[in-house]
Amino acid sequence: MVTRHFPLGPSFLTDSGRELLSCAAAVLLCHRSALYSGRRWSPSRSPTAAVVSTENPPFPVRSPRSRSLMGPLSPAAGRRAPAEQIQARPGSRGGPKRGETAPSRRAGGLAAGMGVLAWRWVLRAASFPFSGGRAPATPRRDSGCGPAACTAQFADSASSGSRDAALRDKRSQILSRGLPKQKPIEGVKQVVVLASGKGGVGKSTTAVNIALALVANDPTKEVGLLDADVYGPSIPKMMNLKGNPELTPKNLMRPLKNYGIACMSMGFLIEETAPVVWRGLMVMSAVEKLLRQVDWGQLDYLVIDMPPGTGDVQLSVSQNIPVAGAVIISTPQDVALLDARKGAEMFRKVHVPVLGLIQNMSVFQCPKCKHETHIFGADGVRDLAKTLGLDILGDIPLHVNIRETCDSGRPVVISQPQSDAAKAYLKIAMEIVRRLPVPPA
Repeated sequence: MVTRHFPLGPSFLTDSGRELLSCAAAVLLCHRSALYSGRRWSPSRSPTAAVVSTENPPFPVRSPRSRSLMGPLSPAAGRRAPAEQIQARPGSRGGPKRGETAPSRRAGGLAAGMGVLAWRWVLRAASFPFSGGRAPATPRRDSGCGPAACTAQFADSASSGSRDAALRDKRSQILSRGLPKQKPIEGVKQVVVLASGKGGVGKSTTAVNIALALVANDPTKEVGLLDADVYGPSIPKMMNLKGNPELTPKNLMRPLKNYGIACMSMGFLIEETAPVVWRGLMVMSAVEKLLRQVDWGQLDYLVIDMPPGTGDVQLSVSQNIPVAGAVIISTPQDVALLDARKGAEMFRKVHVPVLGLIQNMSVFQCPKCKHETHIFGADGVRDLAKTLGLDILGDIPLHVNIRETCDSGRPVVISQPQSDAAKAYLKIAMEIVRRLPVPPA
C-alpha cells in the first residue's frame, strides 16, 4: 500500500484551522461511507484512524452533476482514475501495526497533506459543491436504499420515458395494421357470396341454381362454385360429383366439374358420412386452403356458398379476398328475418357491398287447384329490404321440383329450364350481374 501526502491547498489557514478542516473532511467521508454501507456511523469510530491510499474506495462515490455512481477524480487530472481508499485502523492512538503504513501523526492525518484537487475529491464524495450552488439532498436511509437500489431507481426513472415512447410507437403500429390485406384469388375476376343468417332457408339450393343460371344467361362466362360450409357440405350431392381432386405439378387441387361449373367442396376431401369435428382455427385454415390452393383457372365469377351465421368463415372470406358483392337469402318467416338482418349488417361492417335480398319459399302453389298459400308468411323479406335500404333481387316459390331435382343431382335450371322456378333463378342471376361493379381489366 502506497501512501501519498499532498500539501494543503488553502494557504491562508493556520495550523489549527487546517487540523479542524481535516477532521471535518474525515467525518464527512466516514459519514458518507456509512450511508452507502448501511451501517450507522458514530463518533466513537475515530476519523483520524485512516490511511489514504491509491486503491479503489470501498464505497461508490456519487457525482453531484451526473447522479451516477463513479470513482473519484484523479488529483493530477480531472478524469476518472483509481481513487484513494479509506481503510480503518483499529484504534486512534499508538503506532501502526506491523505491515501497515504509518499515518500522519497529526489529528488531521486524513487530509493533512491534501491539495486543492484532493479537496475537490473530498467535497465531491460528500456531495458538496465546490463551485457554488446548493448541495444535493442526502439520500434517505431506508431498507431499500443502497448502491444497487439507488442505481436501479435512477436507471428506471431515466428509462421510463423511453419505454413509454416505445410502447406508444408499438401501439400505433398495431393499430395501423388494421384488418388483413385482401389478396385476390389467382385467375378469378369477381367473387359473389351467397349467405344467410339462418340455416335451412334453401341457401345451398339457391347457390347451385344461381351458378348454373349465370352460365345459362351467358355461355361465354366461366363460373366456379365453392362450398365454404365445412361442417355440412352439400354441393357434391346437388352437383352430382364424387371423388378426390387431382393435384397439379404446383401441388394445387383441380376442382371437379359438372354442367360446366368448376366445383370445390370439403365433401370431396372426406367421406360422405364422416363428420367434421373441428375448432374455429382449423375451419379457417381449411377455408384458406379451399380458396388459395385450388387451380381455379380463369373464372369470370366465383360463387361461394357460405355457411349460416356470422362466424369465422364469413370473416375469413370477407377479410382475406376482395368480394364483389354479397346476396342475402331468407324466407319470409320472422325468425329467419332476424338472422338475415344480422347477416346483412355483418357484411356492411366488413365493407362488403350487399347486392340485395332473395325471398325464398315465398309462396306454395297447389299442383292440382293452383291455389297459392304463403306458408312462411308474405312479403317479410320485402319489408326487411325496405328497412335496410336494399333491393329485392327476386322471389323463388316453394315447389317440390326444386327439392327433387337438387336431391337427384340435376338442379332445376338444368333439368327443367322452362319451368317457373328455373325462370326465377335466371332472372335473379341477371339482377346480380347488373349490380356487380365493373371487373378489373
